[in-house]
Amino acid sequence: MKDKKTVLLHTSWISTLGNAFLSVAKLVIGFISGSLAVISDGIDSASDVVISIVMLFTARIMSRPPDKEHVFGHEKAESIATKVLSLVIFFAGIQMLITSVKQTFNAEEKLLPSLPAIYVTVFSIAGKLILAYYQFHQAKKIDSSMLRANAKNMRNDVIISLSVLVGLAFTFVLKMPVWDAVTGILVALYILYSAFGIFMDSNVELMDSVKDTSVYDKVFEAVSEVQDAERPHRVRIRTIGRMYVIGIDIEVDGGISLNEAHKIANSVEESIRRKIPNIYDIRMHVEPRGTVHDDEKFGLTEQSLLCRTMKHFWDK
Repeated sequence: MKDKKTVLLHTSWISTLGNAFLSVAKLVIGFISGSLAVISDGIDSASDVVISIVMLFTARIMSRPPDKEHVFGHEKAESIATKVLSLVIFFAGIQMLITSVKQTFNAEEKLLPSLPAIYVTVFSIAGKLILAYYQFHQAKKIDSSMLRANAKNMRNDVIISLSVLVGLAFTFVLKMPVWDAVTGILVALYILYSAFGIFMDSNVELMDSVKDTSVYDKVFEAVSEVQDAERPHRVRIRTIGRMYVIGIDIEVDGGISLNEAHKIANSVEESIRRKIPNIYDIRMHVEPRGTVHDDEKFGLTEQSLLCRTMKHFWDK
């Protein structure tokens, strides 16, 4: 069976070549047929080519082992690459929006797009569906979040191409070329919305936070299932490459031996790993029962987590 890096690189190359072919086809036919909507769809596919190329470089960086400067490895390269890609997609959307708005309010007589615009859009929908299915299949096989995200992006491209097809249909049926430019605006807005969503999602890992805060409840629940482990506090969770890095302090009876305290700590770690399978590392600090703490700036206790949850509920 091929390793994860080989599958990731192979899949990224197929994505690059497939999107490059579709992008060139839509851009050429879009200019020839005079369809702004098809051109905007082609620009979106061109951004997918950039995404696939960045995925290739990112896969190579992520596969590097930890070193003195990157003791946690290179998994965060994925989030950095995602942030850059969101800006590329956003720029493409802005350019397309400006062009479409100018075309919509242009006083010059507008010509109807030619039929090849419809043909290439139908072809694009079929091609994107195949690429999206392939990406989802490969992502599931090697459990790759990056491939899964790219597959979702291609699935969104199918929606974009379908909207372009609907816009072209209205254009030909109603004999109103302005509908093509309006569709171009809608597609551009969708591209901007997608870029913003990608940008915000990448903040989770870069800001050392978690998207699903219920993982804290699982940690406290895991500790409660271990006999002699008490008062979990200063719980800190962040993500690296979609995996959790957990820091936690617990208290044990101060009169037991170091070996016994170590055994309890190992039991807590095993309990957490059973509750949360995708863990990168767990760092645990063991203290004697009754240790007095000043107000702690970092981390959560069960009480502080409950207070924050209730505050979030009432704020809504």
